[in-house]
Amino acid sequence: QVQLVESGGGLVQPGGSLRLSCAASGSFFSRSLAGWYRQAPGAQRELVATITRGDTTTLADSVKGRFTISRDNAENTMYLQMNSLRPEDTAVYYCNIRAPVGTYWGQGTQVTVSS
Repeated sequence: QVQLVESGGGLVQPGGSLRLSCAASGSFFSRSLAGWYRQAPGAQRELVATITRGDTTTLADSVKGRFTISRDNAENTMYLQMNSLRPEDTAVYYCNIRAPVGTYWGQGTQVTVSS
């Protein structure tokens, strides 16, 4: 069984930064495609960023140049560095991994960008 625990969310002013972390249990993290999704109130969940086992990354157009995804396989942890935050980045952020044994989601962490 794989468990994912996100942390690092909170309230930040526009233009500010946050770093989200996703800690994974189990032994499959290093062999998994990993990603961050977000869901704003009344909206569908959307893909924000992905990172492969080999550290190839993709970013949604709306966050390119502002967000960075990374992973530390030795620590079973994935990160999302978010800079130049905007009010439209407000959402619950979820981490996701596609492991050989299945797809798993974290419980989500709230990010609110407001002055």
